[in-house]
Amino acid sequence: MARFFSKRLWRFCLLALTTLPGPALAQSYPVFEVDFSWPRQLPHGYVFGPSGGVTVDAKGHIWAYSRPTQLRIAINDPPEEESGVPAPSVIELTPDGRFVRGWGGKLAMSKADLAKFDWPIQEHGIALDGKDRVWVCGNGRDPQGEKEKRSREDNQCLVFTTEGKFVMQVGKAGQNKGSLDTENLGRPSQPIYWAKTNEMFISDGYGNRRVVVLDADTGKLKRFWGAYGKKPDDSYSRDRVYEPVQQQFNLLHGMGISQDGIVYVADRNANRVQSFTLDGKFLNESVIGPNAPMTGNGSAFGVAFSGDKQQRFLYVADGHSQKVRVLERKTLKEIPGSAFGRIGLGNGQLANIHVIANDAQGNLYIGDGGGRFQKFVFKGLSK
Repeated sequence: MARFFSKRLWRFCLLALTTLPGPALAQSYPVFEVDFSWPRQLPHGYVFGPSGGVTVDAKGHIWAYSRPTQLRIAINDPPEEESGVPAPSVIELTPDGRFVRGWGGKLAMSKADLAKFDWPIQEHGIALDGKDRVWVCGNGRDPQGEKEKRSREDNQCLVFTTEGKFVMQVGKAGQNKGSLDTENLGRPSQPIYWAKTNEMFISDGYGNRRVVVLDADTGKLKRFWGAYGKKPDDSYSRDRVYEPVQQQFNLLHGMGISQDGIVYVADRNANRVQSFTLDGKFLNESVIGPNAPMTGNGSAFGVAFSGDKQQRFLYVADGHSQKVRVLERKTLKEIPGSAFGRIGLGNGQLANIHVIANDAQGNLYIGDGGGRFQKFVFKGLSK
């Protein structure tokens, strides 16, 4: 009996040892390497202004949207190619960083062209639709007002051909009536196109507090929603707090739509990302950088996706810590040790990270506030 018991005890102990929790297996995550040669030297002495947007079209070309009137380097007056010339607001680049074309902006367009539409006071947000038309928006405001009252606040997005020919304007400058307005926007920050329904989603978030959905052909509003899928309420406090949880968007800054039709919104000044169905039903949320204070730059500036078929990873541009955080897209949980980037002006470093986009291969394109766009090449998963 004793011998039988000892054998049973030995087997039990062996089973217990094999099932005891050991060190958790490290979760793999994407690894990136900066492309030192991207972009190539721009022609005509062009110099980017602070970044206002970046997107990738169906051909894999990158569209950089910058703010030439806010150029932060010394140039001659008038500008000369040898000393630097503010680049047009819209620049198209090939995947390897070669200049294709540039147009747009108050410094690059004629007075006759500018009279046809309200070019933004401050460029913010760019997208291409299914007809290869370029949508550009603006988040500027001039509290003093300009000579023309209509130009004192950006309540509009503009649509052009890829060559820069004006197509239409959605909303009118200086005419926003709040987050329930069905005709105008309120200092919008990011347009995103959804091809399956030919709709343009816009994070209408510096002045207003909503996601807006438009018919991409006509620009007519179809629906909108606020935080948690609620009706937006402009009377809600914009105080930046974690507790109580903010029930309205504070400052919508970036947005993206995954291939399976989930809308991800970066609520910059609330330090969070929220996800929704295409119709605005709330799905999930995640606090980005839980230890970030509710002051200064927020921690959720923009979102992008990994290049795999399932788009397993969601990237969040953290403007507080100057890095890119990597989340499991479905759960919105950050993967420990996966964040990359550090503050600085060197290649691969980030200074006032502002906008982010991905291409089909999972490479990332990041624009920062100093007038720099960088390409981060996806190198596979960590071992």
